[in-house]
Amino acid sequence: MKFVTMRQVLGLGLSGVLLMGAGCAGKGEMRLLDVRTPVAASSSGLGDQVTIVVEPFEDRRSDKGRVGMRSHLWGGETYFNVTGERPGDVIAQALVERLKNRGWRDRAWNVRIVQAGSATDADIIISGQVSEFSANAKSRVFSTVVTTGSKITVQARNLRDKSTTTRTVEGTQSRTVFWFTEEDVQELLAATLQDGINRFISDTMIEQRALRAAH
Repeated sequence: MKFVTMRQVLGLGLSGVLLMGAGCAGKGEMRLLDVRTPVAASSSGLGDQVTIVVEPFEDRRSDKGRVGMRSHLWGGETYFNVTGERPGDVIAQALVERLKNRGWRDRAWNVRIVQAGSATDADIIISGQVSEFSANAKSRVFSTVVTTGSKITVQARNLRDKSTTTRTVEGTQSRTVFWFTEEDVQELLAATLQDGINRFISDTMIEQRALRAAH
């Protein structure tokens, strides 16, 4: 019988760690994250016959070239951006899909996305600004910490009475994983976005063909 010494075990373990780390150096590549989240359609009918349009959100982040990066244990970085590379468009589309399928009072609403300034037949025009939309990962020995953050200001213009309603929603989330994959970043950023949309919906209401702050 062949015995394995503790020194051999430690040597094999260290070799495994080094081999694993050899492929973990960043090369400055850009990875695109798909943060779309399927939303189950409401079983109830269409909400009040209110026409809502959403314009792409204005990107006010200081660094518009990416949403974040991964710092590798053995040096170097991998960068992240959203699919399409325009977070303002991605966020607006996510809001549209959420409202179309399951919006206020958990019902579907008549919502579509339009280019800024092109809406002529809507009751409510929703626009917004993106101050933060970030996803970062920092690798350590045997773990990677993933953090995401979002700060979005949403403004609704009610054309019937010329009033406006503005809400700012922000939040952060964090997760530590042992085996890191880019899906970890993608899923956490998508969850952060959906949390912000959910809180916007819960903080507002549709009343008399206008969007108001919830009482």
